[in-house]
Parts: sequence; structure tokens; C-alpha cells
Amino acid sequence: MLTRLIGRSSTLVSRSWLSRCVVVARYHEDHGVYGYKPTAWKQNHISEDTVSPDAQRNCANNAPLVRLVEAYRYHGHKKAKVDALDMQKPKPTPELDPAHYGLSTSDDMTFDLTGILNVEETSASLTDIIQYMERMYCGRTSVELMNLPTIAEREWCAHRYEELHRSVLSNEAKTELAVLLAKAQALENFMAVKFTTVKRYGGEGAESMMGFFQQLLRQAAQSDLEQMVLCMPHRGRLILQVGLLQLPASLVFRKMSGLPEYPASSKDCTGDILTHLYQSVDLEYDDDKLHFTMIPNPSHLEANLPVCMGKSRSRQQSLHEGDYSQDEGSSVGDRVLCVHVHGDAAYAAQGMANEMQVLAELPHYNVGGAIHLVVNNQLGFTTPANRGRSCTHCTDIAKLNGNLVLHVNGDYPEEVVKASQFALEYQQKFRRDVFVDLQCFRRLGHNEVDDPSFTQPAMYNIIRNRTSVPDLYLKEVTEAGEVDKSEIDAALAKNQEEMSQCLKAAKTYEPQPTTLSKQWSGFVEAPAHITSWDTGVDVELLRFVAAKSVELPEDFTPHNHLIKTFLEARRKKVMEGAAIDWATAEAMAFGSLLYQGFNVRLSGQDVGRGTFSHRHAMLVDQTTDSAYVPLNHITPDQKAFLEVVNSPLSEEATLGFEYGMSIESPNNLIIWEAQFGDFFNGAQTIVDTYVTAGEVKWRLQSGLVMLLPHGFDGAGPEHSSSHLERFLLQTDSKEDAIDGDNVNFMVVHPTTPAQYFHLLRRQMVRNFRKPLIVASPKILLRLPEAVSSLAEVAPGTSFVPVIGDTTTNPKQVERVIFCSGKHYYALRKQREQRQAKDNTAIIRVEALCPFPAEEVQRELDKYPNAKEFIWSQEEHRNMGAWTFVAPRFENLAGCKLRYAGRRVLGTPAVGVATLHQEEVKQIMEDTFR
Repeated sequence: MLTRLIGRSSTLVSRSWLSRCVVVARYHEDHGVYGYKPTAWKQNHISEDTVSPDAQRNCANNAPLVRLVEAYRYHGHKKAKVDALDMQKPKPTPELDPAHYGLSTSDDMTFDLTGILNVEETSASLTDIIQYMERMYCGRTSVELMNLPTIAEREWCAHRYEELHRSVLSNEAKTELAVLLAKAQALENFMAVKFTTVKRYGGEGAESMMGFFQQLLRQAAQSDLEQMVLCMPHRGRLILQVGLLQLPASLVFRKMSGLPEYPASSKDCTGDILTHLYQSVDLEYDDDKLHFTMIPNPSHLEANLPVCMGKSRSRQQSLHEGDYSQDEGSSVGDRVLCVHVHGDAAYAAQGMANEMQVLAELPHYNVGGAIHLVVNNQLGFTTPANRGRSCTHCTDIAKLNGNLVLHVNGDYPEEVVKASQFALEYQQKFRRDVFVDLQCFRRLGHNEVDDPSFTQPAMYNIIRNRTSVPDLYLKEVTEAGEVDKSEIDAALAKNQEEMSQCLKAAKTYEPQPTTLSKQWSGFVEAPAHITSWDTGVDVELLRFVAAKSVELPEDFTPHNHLIKTFLEARRKKVMEGAAIDWATAEAMAFGSLLYQGFNVRLSGQDVGRGTFSHRHAMLVDQTTDSAYVPLNHITPDQKAFLEVVNSPLSEEATLGFEYGMSIESPNNLIIWEAQFGDFFNGAQTIVDTYVTAGEVKWRLQSGLVMLLPHGFDGAGPEHSSSHLERFLLQTDSKEDAIDGDNVNFMVVHPTTPAQYFHLLRRQMVRNFRKPLIVASPKILLRLPEAVSSLAEVAPGTSFVPVIGDTTTNPKQVERVIFCSGKHYYALRKQREQRQAKDNTAIIRVEALCPFPAEEVQRELDKYPNAKEFIWSQEEHRNMGAWTFVAPRFENLAGCKLRYAGRRVLGTPAVGVATLHQEEVKQIMEDTFR
């Protein structure tokens, strides 16, 4: 009888089996990850098993039965008993009616199971088969297989899922699991008693999550994985970190007491709330080791997903894994595992989830498949599931990529452990994302001082009157004689004493500095003064790398238009050493950094060509569609490479991904370019919570560069402004004191290619890292006046925060105009037309934050007879740099500026050409009046 198999004893999967779970195909580009292949990527899953002719014939002869079995595998989840509160009404499942396939249980017929079910029995009745399928797919766990892309993948999943579902944990494993759950509950209770008013967002109701992670961590280490990078929201975060990840309980209690979680030496750190604590730790399981890293999370749910994914990808790059390896046998995900934890309401409703699905299997973003645990409380704050999403399951968005989804009832910790095991086996074999929907509940309110019965009286009537998950499990295994209760009691008594000791030590506990990878050795906190760095490069080397940037293989066919206007033009410019444009300066900066051993990653929409067709860092063969990145062929033994990432139409996920890459390694120049400057607002959450605040909250340095094309060219509201005012408002620059390099991030508005060259190189040569916001150009990319010479980037040169006016006699100047960015060229042209060169000086403030007060003062000192000082900008008065620079000029330089620019407006720019021209004229009238 098939029903006998349900209780058949089987140990959890062995390490030798895991070692055979390898990817059978991997993605290749023309030049690895540093080239490009325009065809869509999908892994080619090849079955390791050959279906025998006998099995094929039997399936054909019993086609109705095969269809019924497949129906259970595809539709069984609709009636599965996975709701821990038993409040969900099962959906009608006519697909599971045997009559639908011409079958009847009343028929006294035995079926040959060869090729149909992966069981020991060779035959069974229809009744036994249905009972077996009901237990496999409609019980406390279920799985969605219909969306998997290949037959081989579906067959492997069905067979392995059923095999694991039939297995039984050993008594030793059950004891370990019972102790783990009991300790988690004890920690929650301890904190509830000792810190009654502290919001800790406990994991009561989802304690079986601990079993999931205990299995995942140990199995990952045994699978020869070396690194795990995890992100998760607030709920249950503390019990996971204290219970399994060695976060000191004294640190948690210290934080709950209102004391900082960072060392006294971290003077400028503001810290974060209790449930945003994170850590890195080395874990050991017998002879197996695993380095675990948790991503710091903001309160914006799901925002940490791309950061986790980007950090995982960067770590894979550091380990030369998969796409970054010269070894054809290396696959992405061999040594680094990415894990995401979600809440059900957030995953179903946040747009980030969709964006992450889009990234998951793309070149340059793929991390070898991530494991997703959805802690499904069936409630989002006060919103029930039927008001929080339109789909059946909170994981239905996983169907976008045809991912595997498991549903498991959180009241059954052993089934959760099996789901964890299955998830990792699947991920390691197919290197695709897998989702585990842990259906549990939230015992208390959204936080511990919240009363959920205001809005969910029926749900919380059930919750208040039910036994906790740890107590249910302990009762089950002790009554069955599988676990000795005295062992649990002894473990809890010891644990209680340890927590009491940790509480006593909390106030005197000295937090340790955040442990960074060895790649960050030698890096320091930014100084409290502005430093200058020699970022110039030998001219002959620059000529060499610039020439290499347009050198193509003999059999490569470039676009005809580019031969003269780009390839030949660049060679001519660098040979002459003058008229170096923006794209050439960028290529020289990239090439020189690559030559020095720094990797460069440039990502964003259409960055290979550039939105304005100026860059062409990646050239496409006009006959084959294959692409070539010339800077990846500077020398035969090149060690560092340029990764050109034409991203999907996403801002939030892609910027978060790049930020994650930047905090992992300081040796990679990570650049994200918006298609137009204001497109960053699609990623405002990442900007607010990570880019601008990551260091002050979590002591994480990032050298991320954001290129935001900026300029009022009559393009209308959405393509004009990069909203400099927003970034400047978020800096911690001081109005009444001189800034240092220790601002939270830097904002610049450069006017020459040489300045841009130095900024890019400065990001890497400094011994600290700061995010850099660049208001980058549009029309300056080709403006004849906006060029530089090789002399301006030669050794001994560097970025100049303030560029003075060398064309005037300072003693004759009566009007001094300060400006920033491309507006300088319009002002210079207007000065010539008005013949005002003798009495008007134009000074460019290239660096806005940190504000270059001393440089500004030195420029002001040059003009003793000046009577009028003006700030002229093309942005509206309530935008741009005006409100930022005005108080600093007055407080730090003793100079009260007069404003000249557009009026106050609620939109970045007008959308009528005539109005735009009138504004341009008015700005000049106001400036030179």
C-alpha cells in the first residue's frame, strides 16, 4: 500500500548526494561577463536521468492516470492544509476529480506505477494513489510545479519533493529542533518581561522559521558553500540573530535599554533602531565552515533585497566565481548563497519584488539563484490578505520567472525543516530562485504595544486561544517518546541563567567595531578637512589607453557613422593632446584605473552606447550583433575589467544592487547612470535609506557614483533637472562651519572633461570611500568649448573645487558671478555679447558638498573693487543650489549674494518652447542688469 510510505523512515539528505547537485549548463557571453550577447539567457536544464522505454510505454498506456497525478502536482496547493490558523477556505479543485480523466475509484483495478510515481511499490489501486497524492500535495505542505520551465526540472522536483516528504527526522534531530524552538520562545518571553514597552517586532507565531535557518545554515556549510548573504525585515530578526547567528544577547539588551550599539570610538554614528541590527559571523558545523553576512535593513520593506543581491554578486566577483572566473567549470553560486526573507504583505505589494524578479536571471545581475523565505503572517499591519493582494498566494509574483514555490504550515516545524532542505537542494542543482511560503501567524500586534483586535477580532480570538508553536511541537515529540523532556528543561534552565547574566552585563558591555572584509584593510574614516589628491596620470599612458578604447578586432564591423565621428576622431584628439571631450576623458579615467588593477562597473539604461550616443564603451558588430568592450583588451595579461551593464528599465532595484556591490569591496568603481537626471526619483527609497545615510547609521562606506544628466535645454519637466536641491538638502554639510571630507556624501557639478576625469579617479585613489553625486552633462558632451587638454590630466593635477576666472583683470572687476555646471558657458557667451568682460568675472563652483569655503574666499579676495556678487543658475529659485550656497557664502565667506535665475515654480521646467526661451532671456537680464 502506498500509504505505508508516508511513515517510512529516512534520514535527511546526505552530503554525498548534495555534492552531485551541480548545474549542468551555465551562461556564457562572447567575452564572459565583460562582453555582451543580445540573445535572452535561460539556463539549459538537462535531465540526468534517461526515461526507459518501458516507462514511456506505461505512461502512454495509462495516460489518464498520468494526467491525474500531474494535476495533483500542479493544483494540489489550492486545497492544501497549510493555513496555521485554519481560516482559509479551500478553493474548488475540479482538476483533482478522477472522473475528469475518465477514472473511478469504484473500479477494482491495479495500475503499474513504472515511470508514473517514484516509489518502491510497483503497482497500486487508484484509491491508494489518490490517498498518496493527497498526503503529498494537499496536506501540511504543498508545492507549485506548473510554472517550472522544463520537463526535467518538474520531474526532478516532484520526485525529490515526494521523497523528502516521506522522510522522518531522527530523534536526535527532533531534540535539537525542540530545544531551538523552546529557546526562541524563552528569549521572546524574557524580553517581553524585562522590556515591556520596547518594540521588538517579535517572531512569536513564526518560531518554526528557526528550524528553517538551522537546516539551511548547516546544509549550506556541508554543501561546500563558503558564504551566505542574507537580508530580512524586522519581524523575528532578533531571535534569529541571537539564537543562531551568535549576536550577543548583551548587545541586544543594551540597545533595548537605550544605549548605543556601536563602540564609543564611532563618534559620528547615529545608529539605528533595535530591529535593524546586523552582523557578520563565521559559523562552524563540525568540520564545515560558513561565513554569514546580514544586510542592514531600513524600515522600508523590501528595499534591502537588491542590496543583498548586489553584495552577493560583488562577493562572487571577489572570489572570481562563475561569470568572473577564467575556469569554465566555475558557476555563479558555487561558493556564495544569497538568501531573502520577506513578509507576505510586503512581497505581494511592493514594486521592488517585481523589479527583483526581472533582475534575477539577467546577465550581470544573476547570483546563481536566491532562496526566498516568506514569513506569511496572513496580515500586513491591520490589512488582511484579501485586502492586501488580488492573487491567491502572496508568492504568486514568483510565477513571473516560473520559479519553484513551496507552501508549508508553520505549525509543523519538521515540515519546515524539510522545505529548507529541498529549497537549497533545488537552488544548488538548478541555480534558480526558489520560494518557501511559511504560513504562520503573528501572535501579538504589529508591535508589542499594539492591540490587533481592533481590526482582526476573529483572527486574534483564534490566536489567543491556541497553543504556541514551540509548545505544540514539544508536546507532540515528548508524548510520542521521541524527545526526553528533561533535556529540554535542562537546556531552558541553562538558557535562562545565561540570559539573566547577559542582562546584568548589558550596561557595561562594550560593542565591537563592525568587522569588515580584508579588502577594506587600510581604509580610514574621512578626515574633517578637505583633502586634495593627485589624480593625474602619465600622458603617454593616457594616450595608450585612449587608443585602446577604440581598437577593434580585424573581423569586427563597426557602424559606418562611428568610424570617423568616434573611432578616428578619438585617436586624433589624443594624439594632438587637445579638445579632449567628455567621453574620451571618461575612457581615459576607466582605462587608467583598469591598468592599475581596479575593476569598473558601469550600469544603467543604455549605458553601453550612452543615452546621448556619446560613450560607445561597448560596440556592436553590425553583421553579427555581437558586442565588444575595447577597454577589456588593454593588455594581454589584464587583471581588472570594465563591466558594462545595460540595465532593465528599473531604477530602484538596479541602484540598490549597485549600492550593494559598492559596500562589499572598495576595489571596484561602481557607477550607476540615470537615463536622465530625475530618473533617480524612481529609486528615492534607496537614496534616502542607503546612499545618503548608510555610513552614519551602520558605519558602511560606499564609493558609489551616481551620474545624473542635468541641464535645462527646453526638454520639459521630466528631462531637465537632477534635483540637486534634494541631494544638497540631505547632506550633513554645515551652514556655519567649514566642511571636511567627512560629509555623508559628495555633490559636484563639473564643467570640464578634466574635472570629471579627476573625480572618477579620486573615488579610487583615496583611502576612504564616499558616495559621489554628479550632475553630469547633456549638451556639454559635444560643446566645442567644453573640452580639456592632456596637460589638465597629467601628473600633478587634480580636481579643482572652484575654478576662478583668469580672463579678467581682477582690479577692474565690479561684478562677480558665481555659478555651477553648464550654465557657465551660457554666461560666458552672454558676457561676450554684452562686452562686459572687463568688469565681470565668472567663477565656477564645481564642488557643492563639501562646500569649498576656503577656495571661495580666496577667489573673493582677488576682487577688491567688486560691488556686486551674484549667484546665477538655470534652475528655479526653489531648486538647484541657490538655497544651499546662499547661507554658506554669507556665513563662511562674508558675502551676501544676489539671486539671478528662474522664478519659484512647482515643476522643474516648463513644457512650452516659447516660455523656455523667455526664461532663458530673463535669467541673463537678471544676471547682467
